Amino acid sequence: MTVRLTILSALEVLVFVGALIAFLGRIVAALERIGGSPSSSLAKVSFGVRAIEKETSYLAPQVTQLNQGLIALGGKLTEVDTHLRMVAERLTGGKGAA
Repeated sequence: MTVRLTILSALEVLVFVGALIAFLGRIVAALERIGGSPSSSLAKVSFGVRAIEKETSYLAPQVTQLNQGLIALGGKLTEVDTHLRMVAERLTGGKGAA
């Protein structure tokens, strides 16, 4: 009885490994169709991503410069806000201006 169960278990493992190999082969074949050649969909997407990366590489220095300008503008707007509060207080005589 033990020998029979051992043989059946070994056969079951062999069937499982065979099914696993078969399905992995199908997965590999599908992946090869998707990205295995230079004219595949994956290759086209990769080419597009590289093109976008190249075209947008010039933005980083400009964004840094823009951020510095916006920080300076924010400081100036804070000064304007302070002056406007002072004007509002003087116009209202210091009553209820917030």
